[in-house]
Parts: sequence; C-alpha cells; structure tokens
Amino acid sequence: MLHALPLLVLALSAAPVPPPARALNTEGFRLYQAGRYPEALEKFQAAVREAPDYALPRYNAAATLGVLRKQGQVCEYGAHRDVIVEHLTQAVKLDARRLTRARQDADFDGIRDTLGWQRLQGRVPEKEADVPFLLRNVGWYGPGVGVHGTTRGLRFRTQGRVTLWNRDVDAEGKPHRSELSGTYSVKGRQVELRLRGEAPVTGTLTETGALTFPQWGTFTDAPSECDA
Repeated sequence: MLHALPLLVLALSAAPVPPPARALNTEGFRLYQAGRYPEALEKFQAAVREAPDYALPRYNAAATLGVLRKQGQVCEYGAHRDVIVEHLTQAVKLDARRLTRARQDADFDGIRDTLGWQRLQGRVPEKEADVPFLLRNVGWYGPGVGVHGTTRGLRFRTQGRVTLWNRDVDAEGKPHRSELSGTYSVKGRQVELRLRGEAPVTGTLTETGALTFPQWGTFTDAPSECDA
C-alpha cells in the first residue's frame, strides 16, 4: 500500500480527479492505515464507481483485498486471486507506475504465482516460448469438489522436478494431504509428467492458460474457494 507522502504527490500530479472520488480514496487510505480493511475497501470501491478512470483507488482496492486474503477472509469479501489481479491490471492500464509499486508491495504476495501477475510482467501463455517459465512460476490447481474446494494441485520446480499434491477428506471431514514427486519435460506446449510409481502422463498448456490432462482434467491458477 502507498505511504502518505507518495499518495499526496500522485494525487497532485495525476489528471484532474472529481473531488468526491479523491475524498473517498483518502478516507479509504486512512481506514487502511488504521487496520480497518473492510471499511477501507468500501471507500476504495466507492471511489472507483465515482471515477472509473482514477487508478489509485483501483490499486488500493486490490491491495486491500490482498490483505483480506492473507487474513483468511476470502469468502467474506470476495478476495479471490482473479479479482485482485483484475483490479491491479486495470490500475496499471490507467497508470503504468502502479506496476513498479506493486512489485514491492507485500499486499500482492498472494497473487504473484498467477497467470495474471505474470501477464503484467510480460509472460503470457499465448507465447510458446513462455510455457516453461509459466509452468514453474504459476500455482496450478485442479477442479473443485463441492465444499472441499480444490483437492489436487501441481507444483513445477527447477531442474525438471514436479510435485502432485492431493488433499483427501476422511469420513469425519478432516483433510489429509499427500504428495507424489517426479520429473517433467516440456516440448512446445506439451508437458510430460513422470511421477514415481506411475505411468507417464501428458498434458497441454493452452493459449488461454489452462493446463489440461486427459486423466485429471483441467488445472488453472485459481483454486476453488467458497463453493457450497
């Protein structure tokens, strides 16, 4: 989140902003500083509605959602990774300086392993040459299973290592996590996994950013959360 002096400087140097939107953003910033994050979010969102082309409250809304996500309040305030990325992306489109700040802002630690964040850095799934980088730097989550959410995921690492994790829920509703390690190789968009004790599995990273395996379904960068 911005500090008070940079906030004032940006407010004075940016294009004219309707006074009500500026006032709402300032109120939100003070609430953020006081740790009153839900109230701060309301003010930033109101400022965006008042002035859709005002980058600062969009950025601040994204940062506040990032804090709420860290606090485990995802479902209460819609602090989903894709929502945070969208707010930040719009802020950067309106003011490219927001990206420089976001790279240093701990409020965005929870979205740095998303395709949206990587897209802001210039790495995109449409480019086949970016496929290996995206595999390693994005968190991949399998389909959700009702109230249990995502129960399977992949983590690609350096030196061709990969881990498939599973979260099983027992009869008492208690989750148990297990992991299966192995290696992987990439050829174009095709990804071959060789997990310990298992037959090789081949999948594809599509241009839209979906990692698909015939045996397991589709993995994306968005875990299933808040499903009933």
